[in-house]
Amino acid sequence: MFGYANPKRYQQLSRIILALALVFAVIFLGEGLYLALIASPPDYQQSETVRIMYIHVPAAWLSMFIYASMAVAALTLIIWKHTLAGFYIRAAAPIGAAFTAICLITGSLWGQPTWGTWWVWDARLTSVLILFFLYLGVMALGNAYDNPDKSQQASAWLVLIGSINLPIIKFSVEWWNTLHQPASLTSLSRMANPGIHPDMLVPLLVMAGGFLCLFVVLAILRLNNEILSRKIHVMRLRTIHG
Repeated sequence: MFGYANPKRYQQLSRIILALALVFAVIFLGEGLYLALIASPPDYQQSETVRIMYIHVPAAWLSMFIYASMAVAALTLIIWKHTLAGFYIRAAAPIGAAFTAICLITGSLWGQPTWGTWWVWDARLTSVLILFFLYLGVMALGNAYDNPDKSQQASAWLVLIGSINLPIIKFSVEWWNTLHQPASLTSLSRMANPGIHPDMLVPLLVMAGGFLCLFVVLAILRLNNEILSRKIHVMRLRTIHG
């Protein structure tokens, strides 16, 4: 797989992945929105407000998945000095920040009718807010240095340090007494016997697949843009220095 750390080899493969991801994103999101907004039944307690779940939960999953993938890229950059890994961190950070913002906003909209409040400073909500700030910090460090290599290294170290927040998000509802409900699907035992009816589980998983494919599309487009920006930067330096 290290062969694809070469930008030219990566771009050859990315064209195929981009086309497939775009097709599946359209299919999954189209079907998922229909199932979530029309076909799925309202909840017996939350009524129609439960439909926020089909956006909120996949966005929460993606916010953590994207940061975890950035942590892997950061480790790859620090150990093996693969520049493409640094490009990926810069490309994925704004997308992860967007999904985290969607998670926080929809969670607030869902919490008001469910809990009677827009926001509480409990462990799960606070740790997700910290994740959002980590994304912003990575984006800021990516533009903090004139030397792109220094920016990549600084961003990579922040990503690795911030990755300690991921298990806190995951296990916060088990470690502390929080208002947020426990996870329904994120363990093997819960997947075997989920605490959610199939009429709601299927739309949720389809929407999660659509969000994942959408992320792949956006990440590839942004990664290609980062590669092009680096090429332009190198050409300018060569012009300036003759």
